[in-house]
Amino acid sequence: MALEIKQQLKLSQQLIMTPQLQQAIKLLQLSRLELLENLHQELEANPVLEEAMSEDLEPALLEKSPGEGETEMEDRPAEVTIGEQAFENMDWDNYLNDYYVPRSEDISEDREVPSFENMVSKKTSLVDHLMWQLSLSNLTPPEEAAGSEIIGNLDVNGYLMASLEEIAQSSGQPLDLVEKVLLRIQEFDPLGVASRDLRECLLIQARYLGQLNPWVEKIIQDHLHSLETKNYPAIARALQAPIEEIIPAIEIILALDPKPGRLYSDEEAQYISPDIYVYKIGEEIHIVLNEDGLPRLRINAFYKQALSQRGAVSETTREYIQEKLRSAIWLIKSIHQRQRTIYRVAESIFKFQREFLDKGVSHLKPLILKDVAEEVQMHESTISRVTTNKYVHTPQGIFELKFFFNSSLAGANGESVGSESVKERIRVLIAQEDPVHPLSDQELTEILQKENISIARRTVAKYREALGALPSNKRKKIPMQHWLRSKKPEGLEENN
Repeated sequence: MALEIKQQLKLSQQLIMTPQLQQAIKLLQLSRLELLENLHQELEANPVLEEAMSEDLEPALLEKSPGEGETEMEDRPAEVTIGEQAFENMDWDNYLNDYYVPRSEDISEDREVPSFENMVSKKTSLVDHLMWQLSLSNLTPPEEAAGSEIIGNLDVNGYLMASLEEIAQSSGQPLDLVEKVLLRIQEFDPLGVASRDLRECLLIQARYLGQLNPWVEKIIQDHLHSLETKNYPAIARALQAPIEEIIPAIEIILALDPKPGRLYSDEEAQYISPDIYVYKIGEEIHIVLNEDGLPRLRINAFYKQALSQRGAVSETTREYIQEKLRSAIWLIKSIHQRQRTIYRVAESIFKFQREFLDKGVSHLKPLILKDVAEEVQMHESTISRVTTNKYVHTPQGIFELKFFFNSSLAGANGESVGSESVKERIRVLIAQEDPVHPLSDQELTEILQKENISIARRTVAKYREALGALPSNKRKKIPMQHWLRSKKPEGLEENN
């Protein structure tokens, strides 16, 4: 069979993402801080763009007419000049008394000074705190070198992440000297820092506090797993001791800090700047976009004038300005379109979640992207981009826009219930439970079913884990008095 080359015409439709469309989609899914950074980059890269300052007023507003108590320039007296001879006969004592500059303590307290909340201070980190103690420990230079290497290998919780052999090799010091310095650092504040595992950390703290009795030491060495699951009877059986002797030792261990370095964590709190503000005034809802700090872009008048004048610039320069002008106009249109889209989506969301603004999270309704997409006549992917990394300030607090989209659970009376409402109910039940008898997942399921919420036990367990709540056996808090009462023989009563 012979092969030959032929030409054919074929009509087809193909979706092409133009650079302008890609830019609009990118701006739509940016957070407020990311958008601010992107706009500053565009201002630096595009000379046609400029920021319109709020102080740009009309020149006529800044000028005063001569009839307002001021004379014309030609009617003003001539400027008075003082010769050098005038200073020879000056009474400097009276001058200094008249123009005395008060000291700082003489200044009134109502002077305008920066607020203490605006003063920035650096938080002491764990490494800085330990290095400060190391410098005050009167160590030799080799010991300081080994100590610096040990402190540099601690994690955020204060545990030593490298072996002593590695520290000795990296610091160039003998192993016995590194061990000696390690024992010295473990006595620094916070107590138990530079430990190699949890057992060593707890033993150091108990020993330093004078609480290291035989029961405490044995429980830390061999029964931490049973202590974690709060299986106190198993610990008593393994130690062959009465439970009333084991409980005081357990209470001592529970009072120790398993992560001594977290007190000096250098992690800074990340504050959220909401993109949308929702106000409830009477029965009406008002949605306001947060445009505080966002630059107001406009086209530079100089370049517009240069394009309007024929022959003012070369053809190459004209093409460059036209390209930048098109890019600037499209950017301004994309920002305006972004703000309109966010407003419409937020308006639609709170149309569905009206009861949330009045009664809180427990009254969230089931909502999916498709519901809002049909309401605002947009694609679901657009709604997803709008709600990504966007936060809203409501009368109930600050939430991410995606928070208001939740799946539905069937209610016993035929009505659907939002998953976030069920999570909130589980959180309230756990917060109000008896710590001695915490609610199990099955008990939580039965309570929810009595409240006409059809839910499975495994779903309750999933929601509980999402809330960060431990299982009931790990939430259980058993005081010593309860154990003593539970171990009394039947029929034995306390004497009045």
